[in-house]
Amino acid sequence: MITINDSCTIPNDEVELTFSRSQGPGGQNVNKVNSKVTLHWDIKNTRSIPARLRQRIYSKYAARINKHGKLVISSQKSREQHQNRSDCYQKLRLIIQDAQKTRKSRKRTKPTKASKQRRLDNKKRRSQLKAGRQRRFEY
Repeated sequence: MITINDSCTIPNDEVELTFSRSQGPGGQNVNKVNSKVTLHWDIKNTRSIPARLRQRIYSKYAARINKHGKLVISSQKSREQHQNRSDCYQKLRLIIQDAQKTRKSRKRTKPTKASKQRRLDNKKRRSQLKAGRQRRFEY
């Protein structure tokens, strides 16, 4: 079980991990050890999260979802496979927690009478300043 928070857990059978050769430094070790971890989570058919949260993840992280409806997360930060695996799980937690946050709705405000007057006074002042710069030709 992958625990996201108190209200959300994902069973291990919904997550598929694949391992491959990692890039970067590591000498000869990099050529023989599969330390890169790629996590595939079938978000399209999961029953672990509500439909509303699933829709938010689809809209926010569309670039990470492939044509089969799987969320793809990979990690190759470390030379150790188990550290990359835990990094993938952490990335998955962050994605779900980010999608769970709801945006605060904007309250519409009206400008006060005094702020409207200040704005008009400033406009008038700027207008007079610019009008004073003009050359006047008399014929």
